[in-house]
Amino acid sequence: MFHIALLFCFIYVFWRFVIPLPWRFAYKLVLAGVLLLVSKYHLIQLLVFGTMFSPEMPRVLVILCGWLFCAFVLLLLIHITFDLLLAATWVVRRGRPLGARFQVYSRYGMACLALALSAIGVNQAVQVPEVRRMELGIRNLPPAFDGFRIVQLSDPQLSRLLEAPWAEDLVARTNSLQADLIVITGDLIDGTPQARHNDVQPLSKLSARHGVIASLGNHEYFFDARVWTAEFQRLGMRVLVNQHELVDEQGQSLIVAGIADPVATAFNHEAPDLTKALAGAPAGLPIVLLSHQPIDVLQHAAAGVDLQLSGHTHGGMVRGLDWFIGRFNGGYVSGLYVIETMLLYVNNGAGLWNGFPIRLGVPSEITEIVLRPAAA
Repeated sequence: MFHIALLFCFIYVFWRFVIPLPWRFAYKLVLAGVLLLVSKYHLIQLLVFGTMFSPEMPRVLVILCGWLFCAFVLLLLIHITFDLLLAATWVVRRGRPLGARFQVYSRYGMACLALALSAIGVNQAVQVPEVRRMELGIRNLPPAFDGFRIVQLSDPQLSRLLEAPWAEDLVARTNSLQADLIVITGDLIDGTPQARHNDVQPLSKLSARHGVIASLGNHEYFFDARVWTAEFQRLGMRVLVNQHELVDEQGQSLIVAGIADPVATAFNHEAPDLTKALAGAPAGLPIVLLSHQPIDVLQHAAAGVDLQLSGHTHGGMVRGLDWFIGRFNGGYVSGLYVIETMLLYVNNGAGLWNGFPIRLGVPSEITEIVLRPAAA
């Protein structure tokens, strides 16, 4: 479906952008061929590498292909907007079209704008994230946890785009916060353990008083979640898959639970199961849930979860596209939401998928959360 949708996108760009250009037929054919290749970038990856999630090619090519693909998508969106404006002016001008020269130069301008915005967006996408700080009020928070600092990382998605040097900088910035607990809400990687061996090594240096707890995201399942779980454990993380653990502070406790990702069943793994994750947990303690996708929030709130930490959406990546991303994530895209008695925080992500490496108006983040007792 993804590849078919992109084919229709190409047809639209070909019909509305390429055909009206005052070029020779041969030049139009070359441009159409380039646009077709760019639009089918992920299909080519799938045919060449066997996956569209982790092309094992030089980083400069990953960036170049990502820049061109993002420019193609932006050109499509800009052109759709332009066509809607054309339709509006057609009504206002009572059927009299705008000048041909204006329309031609408008197309040149749209292409330049798409390429420039894509370059800016790709540059933003590969930056080491800044720290976003907040205080959250938690019901029944034990006094020992007043001021307890959780640093959330989500979606580092280490790949040929975001390699070991980027991971080292991410770890250094995270460790500088001297957190009480570090949690990672999935999608740590793109690729096999063999391909990402060097890139994930910096994660072993993550340091907090209560260590590092991780849940799995959909991309771990794409590349053998069992093998990756063992690798994350080797790197010093405690991986929670429908499990919980108690974090103790001065004789008082907090529950941290993690559930599987919904795609797990497609790979013969157990489905997300909060009931199983909380089995045997002491009653009356605050619950922090690590769930890669911001899903089933009403059920989680009803089950007594106080704070759900999620990622997956990358914050929508491009300002204005959050409505589209939200359609696939229950309307939860970025930031803090109140779901009955539960707080949901959706992290913009530290990294992102190399197949659409763009951020425009939606910065990546390392999230520092300070727990406080909720106001009565």
